[in-house]
Amino acid sequence: MTPFESVLRDMPDIANDAQAEVAGKLAWVGMNEIEMPVRIEDDAGGLIQSSALVTAYVNLIDPDVRGIHMSRLYLHLDQGFGERPLNPVTLRQLLRSFLDSHEGLSDRALIRVDFDYVTRRPALESDNEGWRRYPVSMIGILEGNEFSLEMGLEILYSSTCPCSAALARQLIQEKFRQDFSGQDDVGFDKIHEWLGREEGIMATPHSQRSAAEIRVRLTPSFEMFPIVELIDETENALKTPVQATVKREDEQAFARLNGSNLMFCEDAGRRIQTALNRDDRILDYWARCTHYESLHPHNAVSVVTKGIEGGYVAGAGAPVRLELSRTT
Repeated sequence: MTPFESVLRDMPDIANDAQAEVAGKLAWVGMNEIEMPVRIEDDAGGLIQSSALVTAYVNLIDPDVRGIHMSRLYLHLDQGFGERPLNPVTLRQLLRSFLDSHEGLSDRALIRVDFDYVTRRPALESDNEGWRRYPVSMIGILEGNEFSLEMGLEILYSSTCPCSAALARQLIQEKFRQDFSGQDDVGFDKIHEWLGREEGIMATPHSQRSAAEIRVRLTPSFEMFPIVELIDETENALKTPVQATVKREDEQAFARLNGSNLMFCEDAGRRIQTALNRDDRILDYWARCTHYESLHPHNAVSVVTKGIEGGYVAGAGAPVRLELSRTT
């Protein structure tokens, strides 16, 4: 026996040797905010490297055992993400290794991976493109042999208030009446010139940057995460995603999109609801639309769910599993 092996044999192992001070089963035990690089395999055929914060949990079903083997969880993650990209197969294999290494202690395991998905998005009109960042969360849970997969995504968009737009139009009408009152014959050129002046269009509706937080439970499969497809579905439903690279023609196109897609937070929630209801891969969903008001010091919020029995509920926060956040 080497000196190292002798010292290792004599080291105390409290987690294995000591009983719990107070007996009791634990729903989750583990670590969060584990710093780790991951390679993300997406539905667009891309392989992107990103820095991630990882949560690794197992339950503790033996009420008398003091603790779990947290170092084993870390080592499985380090090896798994070092050898394989982040995809449903990798998550399931890692969860299986968690349970195998805690046989008799645990029958349920969870991995959550929070990272930024960074991709190039084209401009609206010009030939340019720019980088966009989408915060993404992946959660895999293995309960016995039952594997479930959930994904979270945040998308920024612009929202222009329909009420404010109507009030602005009324003021413009009043200004037109004031400027042309008593003139029986106002020519096309004169009106055209008036519409191009700041004093003519003397009121504009308020709009604001807004955010859609989406949480979906996916059908169990070994396909790639539908990150790009879910981004596209949501942005196409909302019509006004924020832009990276903007030339004048792009800004004008963005103004046109906002003008033709006036929406309250309720409208945004229903647009997302309609889009997600059409996606057969999504078993359940929860979405929160937050409009960071430019008129008020508070926000306007709507929450929608699929509305299935035993599914996500429209509470104040995200679904319980996806609320297992970086600081939980």
